[in-house]
Amino acid sequence: MQTSSIFNSLSFLLLLLRFFSAFAITSPQDISALKAFKAAIKPTSIPPWSCLASWDFSTDPCALPRRTHFICGITCSPDSTRVTQLTLDPAGYSGQLTPLISQLTQLLILDLADNNLYGPIPSSISSLSNLQTLTLRSNSFSGSVPDSITKLKTLDALDLSHNSLSGFLPKGTYLMSSLRRLDLSYNKLTGSLPKLPFNLLELALKNNSLSGVISKSSFDGLSLLEVVELSENSFTGTLQSWFFLLPSIQQVNLANNNLTGLEISKPLKGSSDLVAIDLGFNKIEGYLPVNLADYPLLSSLSMRYNRLRGSIPMQYSQKKSLRRLFLDGNFLIGKPPTGFFSGEMEISGSLGDNCLQGCPGSSQLCNPSQKSYSVCKQAYGGKLRP
Repeated sequence: MQTSSIFNSLSFLLLLLRFFSAFAITSPQDISALKAFKAAIKPTSIPPWSCLASWDFSTDPCALPRRTHFICGITCSPDSTRVTQLTLDPAGYSGQLTPLISQLTQLLILDLADNNLYGPIPSSISSLSNLQTLTLRSNSFSGSVPDSITKLKTLDALDLSHNSLSGFLPKGTYLMSSLRRLDLSYNKLTGSLPKLPFNLLELALKNNSLSGVISKSSFDGLSLLEVVELSENSFTGTLQSWFFLLPSIQQVNLANNNLTGLEISKPLKGSSDLVAIDLGFNKIEGYLPVNLADYPLLSSLSMRYNRLRGSIPMQYSQKKSLRRLFLDGNFLIGKPPTGFFSGEMEISGSLGDNCLQGCPGSSQLCNPSQKSYSVCKQAYGGKLRP
């Protein structure tokens, strides 16, 4: 009899759970935010097969099972009371991001990538105090990056790339102490680099209009930084040796800027994780740094189309880790090291369009052909011997 009573009680509890799951359990403020979010999207841009088309507020957003309504786009907390993830499908949605998004205060992930959303990023987004991932990539957002975004202390990844954002980067960017991945590439940002978050692993700001020198103060304390993508901007001045001595740096791309100088010292204690450097299409003058050969893992080096002169250091041809070398489009002279052509190195790239002598025409490395003697002589003030 007692066993039967326990069984009946459990059955009753299960019925209660099923009963309540059919009624509203999502927080009213979350429902209000979701309604405002959908209302800010143009109805004509919502395909009938899309996630947003299934958002029918005649049912509760977090109620299970979701057979016909809210079939995708949101994830709820284990108790089904709060929305913790809003991830839109790339369906071509057009509209603005409502400031009422701030009511989803338990949101961990907000991903609206690959749509046609436009207008400003609302400053109220700073109210999403639990947010870990913010992805607005590949939309048409405009205006500045709101300063309030720096209040997101738990944010791990921020991707606002491929939009039309303008203005300066927020000065308080360094306050985002949890940020590890920052991508603001392919926007219209201007000004210099601010101080960066010290836990950053990856920095991508390529194809903007950023300018000024690459300052050590911006990178102070960044002991974890591995990838730096700053190509296609307007950075100037000399890139100093401290930059290549960042403790964890692996990949550097500063191509297509206006850098004029380069200082490189030997890696500390002979140890470095640096694998790839691209400084092509700048205005760097001087000689090729011999010390680059001391970076033990360096496998890809591009310094093409700068204003380099002098000879190619023999140490480059003795570096077994080197697999790609692009030095074309400079004013390098002398004979290239024979080690490049001995068959002992598996290396691709180009030494062409320089002032080199004796570069074997049979080698791919020597394409395109060298500059004419008259051009080279002029570059060396008429002091170059044939």
